[in-house]
Amino acid sequence: MRPRRRRAEKPARTPGARYQPNSLFGEILDWMLAPLLFLWPISIIVTHNVADNIANQPYDRALADSARSLARLVTMEGGAVTVHFPAPPRALFRADQDDTVYYQVADRAGEVITGDREIPWVQAPPRPLAEEVLFRDDVIHGEEVRIAYLYLRPELEPDSPLTLVQVAETRNKRSDLASRVVTGVLLPQFAIIPLAVVLVWVGLSRGIAPLNRLQSLIRRRRPTDLSPVPPASVPEEVRPLIVAFNDMMARLEENLHAQQRFIADAAHQMRTPLTGLKMQTDLALRESDPEQLRESLARIAESTDRASHLISQLLSLARAEASFEKLYAVEPVDLNAVVREVAQDLFPRALEKGIDLGVEGAGRPLQVDGNLVLLREMIKNLVDNAIKYTPRGGSVTARTRLAGAPILEVEDSGIGIPEADRERVFERFYRVLGSGADGSGLGLPIVREIADLHRASVTLNPNLAGGGTMARVVFPRGQHQPAPPALQSTYFPLG
Repeated sequence: MRPRRRRAEKPARTPGARYQPNSLFGEILDWMLAPLLFLWPISIIVTHNVADNIANQPYDRALADSARSLARLVTMEGGAVTVHFPAPPRALFRADQDDTVYYQVADRAGEVITGDREIPWVQAPPRPLAEEVLFRDDVIHGEEVRIAYLYLRPELEPDSPLTLVQVAETRNKRSDLASRVVTGVLLPQFAIIPLAVVLVWVGLSRGIAPLNRLQSLIRRRRPTDLSPVPPASVPEEVRPLIVAFNDMMARLEENLHAQQRFIADAAHQMRTPLTGLKMQTDLALRESDPEQLRESLARIAESTDRASHLISQLLSLARAEASFEKLYAVEPVDLNAVVREVAQDLFPRALEKGIDLGVEGAGRPLQVDGNLVLLREMIKNLVDNAIKYTPRGGSVTARTRLAGAPILEVEDSGIGIPEADRERVFERFYRVLGSGADGSGLGLPIVREIADLHRASVTLNPNLAGGGTMARVVFPRGQHQPAPPALQSTYFPLG
């Protein structure tokens, strides 16, 4: 026998592993606070840049005034440049204890005429505007400075060399002002953010209060109360969930009613053979004639067989109604092989009734995706029903073929089924009147249940070949089939 292949299954849960339940409250809180905490450092950087710009504006104006004041002290006559200071330069530029001020007057070649040589010389732009103050940042003695500079040229000598005037100042006062601005802006945020977290917490608690009331409403219900929850009493966002929940509860209630009916019908069906067994046992206990006692024991054995068959059918129906995807493996199954196995198992019964039992099928494997146990049970019930309702000397044929989709057919030359009863025989415990054969009324319901689980359709039609019934099961299309050999079909008579 070919080893069975199983479909890929989900990874099994690791023993001892715990799945943390998700909290809607926690999820919303995380998604609200996470962006806030992410944006806070960005806001600090932006605030610091804005504070730097704010701090630069007043000090840049003062530094520009100092550069213009120095430029007014420069005299250019006959190519000579002189600077006349009316007071000490440091006093003139209002130097203080916080910052160091540097000044410089240099010619076009970068030669310092007067002032501090530490200020780096800068190349003049292609078309400088006279007395336009420009700004740049630089470093002097390892300390950052802000430099205001301008170019001078005599008004009556447009082609004369340019004179560079620069005033530099360290950034201590600017940094101190920027720090105070940042501190003034961020300190309230330290109080606002915790307050915002508290307000968000309170708002979410109030927002999910309807969910808590819904939870309390459902928990107060009795275990047997499967009535729907009114969708109008829940928030709009939860309404689709409640509608789906109500649909699930309706299906559950329908399944429970079906189980109750099944249990009641099964109890009624079991009561009949058990009552017969009890009566026959009582009669056998009263018999003294060995021959009569033997007949009574034979009737008891027959009743026991019927009860055993009924119990087996009930168990098969229960297995078919279970979620077979969880209980059974789904795998490629060779329909031809299963039909032959079932026919060989039921051959002794057909031989006992003198019925010609045969198997007709393609000369190659005919694969369907399903469960081997359930498919064997379905085929067994079809063939068993055909043998049961076919009179002695008749014939039963189990056929498999591929006509766009895998098809299973079981035809017999029996008594047939009236057209009005062809759908009703799939109901549990329903039996056609006047059939003259013992049965539980569960064989065809089991067939329908297993066919539905395999997404197949099952129908009953008249056997046009010579009376009787043809049961046809059509499986879904598109299932992979092996390449066909030259032989197309073969008939195997078993009787």
